[in-house]
Order: sequence, then structure tokens, then C-alpha cells
Amino acid sequence: MKVDTSKPLEYSTHENSNRIFGFWVFLGAEIALFATLFTVFFVLVNRFAEGPSGSELFEIGPVLIETFLLLTSSFTIGLAIHAMRHQYKRATLVFFGITLLMGLGFLGIEIAEFVTYVHEGATLQTSAFLSSLFVLLGTHGAHVTFGFLWGAAIMIQLMREGINPATANKSFIFSLYWHFLDVVWIFIFSFVYLKGLM
Repeated sequence: MKVDTSKPLEYSTHENSNRIFGFWVFLGAEIALFATLFTVFFVLVNRFAEGPSGSELFEIGPVLIETFLLLTSSFTIGLAIHAMRHQYKRATLVFFGITLLMGLGFLGIEIAEFVTYVHEGATLQTSAFLSSLFVLLGTHGAHVTFGFLWGAAIMIQLMREGINPATANKSFIFSLYWHFLDVVWIFIFSFVYLKGLM
């Protein structure tokens, strides 16, 4: 395996560059998935049936905390990649760990939010609006859950193997995935929660 030292470690082999390109293609498919879910939500957003509307259901406090956690975690994963490029293993692991803890905090608040909705009688079966809402939020939450498990596995590899072309490539690809989830959340925050509260 030929390593090109003139490039960042995550791009330093031909295979690594191909993996990053392949992951960008995968993110294109993910964009199509979330675009479809957003379209369904916008079509069904006013179909409340006998259930509550967004303005009756949403609370801005927990949503702001979720947004703070996820956007800050995007910054910390950026710091992890920066540390990785300078071969600072400990700093890479610390920032990776902070990122994953914030992701876990986000998931905890989202699960509590879902439980509250269900106790208030807002379920998948209540209305078309709630069905589309739960599927959109649930799909994003499932992606964050997968991201947490994936990030934890990469951390274990970094601890065992250190920073090398393979672990650097995996870490960088993970950071692209995590940034993507943050971008999706900005759309959810803006067009689902804020619009729903108006």
C-alpha cells in the first residue's frame, strides 16, 4: 500500500481516496431519502384529524437543547479531525468522546420527547401529520444512534491501533456522516419545529 505523504492522512492512499468518494455518493442517496421524508411531511403537515397540531405539541426548550448539543458536536468532531491530522491521539479521542456523549444527550432528549408525545395521545396512528413527523424524526434519530455506535467502534480502533491511514480514513468518513446529520437537523429545527410553533 503506497502512502502519499503530501496529502492529508485520510487521503494518503488511492484506496482511501476511493472510499471517501464512495461515501460522498452514499450521502447523495441519504439526501434523497431525507428529501422524500421532508416532502411527505410538508404534504401532510396540516392533516391533524382529531390529534394535536405542531403548535399544540412542540416545546421550544428541549428542541433548543437538542440543537445546541448536535451543532456543538459538529464542532467537536471537527476538532477531533484537526487533532488527528496532527497525530494527537489523546486529543482525537477526547474530542471524539465529547462528540459521542453529545449525540447520546441528543438521543436521550428526543426519546423523552417521543414518550411525552405518546402520553399526550399523539401517536403514529393519531393523524397523518403525526405519522409523517414520527417517521422523519425517528429516521434521523436512528441515524444518530447508528452514528454513536459507529463512532464508538472507531474510537476503540484508534485506541488499539493509533492514528494510521486506515483509522484516519474511517474517522474522516465518520465526520462527514456526523456533519450531514447536523445539516439535516438544521432543516428539521427550522421547517418542522420553528414553523410548527408559529
